[in-house]
Amino acid sequence: MALRRWALLVCRRRPTPTAVLGALGVAALLAVLPLRPSSRSWRITSGEVREERPGEEPIRRGSPVDLGSDWPRNTTQQTRVTSPPVVFIKTTKTGAGTVQNLLFRLGEREGATFAFPRDSFTFRYPHKFRADFVEELPEGSSQFDLLVSPLRLHLPALRQVMPPDAVYVTVIRDPVATFESVFSTHASEVPAFRLARAAAAANAPPTTPLELFLETPERFWDPGRPGNGLARNPMSFDLGLDSVAGGNSSAWEAELAALEAGLRLVLIAEHLDESLVLLGALLGLEGEELASVRLNARTLSHVTPLGPRARRRARVWNAADALLYDRFLRRLWEQAGRYGAERLRGEVALLRASTERVRRRCVARGGVAPGGLEELLRPRQSPGATVLGYQLRADLSQQELGFCVRLVLPERQYHAHLYFQQYGRDLRPSSTSNPTPSSVSTGGTWGRPPPLTPPLPLPPSVQEGHEADLQLYLHQKRHEAQPHPQPHQSRKDMRPTPTFNRKL
Repeated sequence: MALRRWALLVCRRRPTPTAVLGALGVAALLAVLPLRPSSRSWRITSGEVREERPGEEPIRRGSPVDLGSDWPRNTTQQTRVTSPPVVFIKTTKTGAGTVQNLLFRLGEREGATFAFPRDSFTFRYPHKFRADFVEELPEGSSQFDLLVSPLRLHLPALRQVMPPDAVYVTVIRDPVATFESVFSTHASEVPAFRLARAAAAANAPPTTPLELFLETPERFWDPGRPGNGLARNPMSFDLGLDSVAGGNSSAWEAELAALEAGLRLVLIAEHLDESLVLLGALLGLEGEELASVRLNARTLSHVTPLGPRARRRARVWNAADALLYDRFLRRLWEQAGRYGAERLRGEVALLRASTERVRRRCVARGGVAPGGLEELLRPRQSPGATVLGYQLRADLSQQELGFCVRLVLPERQYHAHLYFQQYGRDLRPSSTSNPTPSSVSTGGTWGRPPPLTPPLPLPPSVQEGHEADLQLYLHQKRHEAQPHPQPHQSRKDMRPTPTFNRKL
């Protein structure tokens, strides 16, 4: 099995100094696996699926679209367009990881410059975003093209970092489903949830911690206590709104109006295919570029079913999120109407067909527990829930493997790979860059993977999977490599010709 061979070679944990093989996992594997699935790929054009021939120019329908204007009706024009700079606000437990992966792949494919957090995997979440949370602009780049790492939204600060023509997008989910997922996943970290869990353990008759919390949430929730930001209206909290008194004041309405004006598109998790079609029109993407798999899914045993009464209580407790969701759901359908209902239905059908084809080609089995996954593809686990992943097919070519690995690659591993690819150095999380759960509202500890060794070029024998050659080669190169190569030296050979907008 191709992936198993590579993962076992470069992802096993080993004691220092031979931990280089484990530390090299993401960098070494992705450095030799191409991003495109194969030279024989499929494109969706004007209602039909056809084979794309080697050397043929990629097809784009029209150009990036302003979702506030009429949608272009000419879907047959074949033009090469550039994607605008994108800011993606990654909200908690809304399916945002799936969209983030899509944007990671977009940025890597088009040679985008990512705005990464400084010494961290998040922009100091849950603190509101500040410009000084961002890593320096890499040498040779004139602007940041993509910002997709977790943050708490503060639009004025983001506009200091991103170009004026950047588009801002996010994803939200039904507020009851979101709160259930947040509670179940972060029950051991958010103080209010911890109290409810302890009370439920001593309660007679037995009840679930979430149902007990929803009976009298004020009994457990202290809005002034650090770490309780996600305990009420978590989507509003992530989007920088007042999550405590939200929905009950004119000031909150003004905040929501400003947020709506600043967001070009808000994807809705319950209508993700329709949302992705609109995102594709905005960014000039289609077909396999929009294909995705559901990431960070939990085991069913960690999902708390709620009856009608508990659902009503959850919606009342998260009233600001309910208003937020209802407002942006209406907006999505307004944008869909401008796009064209028939056109949207056709594009959704094509997207689903393309996605199903990609999934069948890549995925051998989904919903795999951590113990059944190679370390490279193992998502970060939460103390409150088991996060599932994917096993890839055994018969993938090297090109297909490069695409399929990225399709299911967890956030941390992909982030570390892209960071090194851009800066030519390891991500070095500082001891203070990620605050502890007891003092913040992340609802989880942000574990740190081992630092990555530079993705050195591998000889043909190693690329064919010869274990002895790989171990010897990496051992030799580890001692020959410069500790901190200059960013432009690393990026020059690795980054493809950019197609993002640039002001050079």
